[in-house]
Amino acid sequence: MQATPENNVVYLRYGPYSALGLSVEHRTFRLQGLQAVLNEDGHKVVLEKIDDRNVVELVVNGGVIFHCNINDLEFGGDGKLDPLCEQARIAVQGAY
Repeated sequence: MQATPENNVVYLRYGPYSALGLSVEHRTFRLQGLQAVLNEDGHKVVLEKIDDRNVVELVVNGGVIFHCNINDLEFGGDGKLDPLCEQARIAVQGAY
């Protein structure tokens, strides 16, 4: 397995979504696990709001390397049991 360089920057772009019938807004609750998994691997995660609803994208070196629906991510937690967080982690590792 290829080692990733220290202090890699991963841009986590996310759009607004509706939670439990609330208004459509940018929220980070569903991003906590994804952030935790990437931080644990030594990456610096930079959050960027985008206008596309329900979208999560990971950008490395200017290219989108992973995307999913924000509602498919688990709410809160450390991301270790969320299969999408694992897929994202593998995509980031493969980007370096």
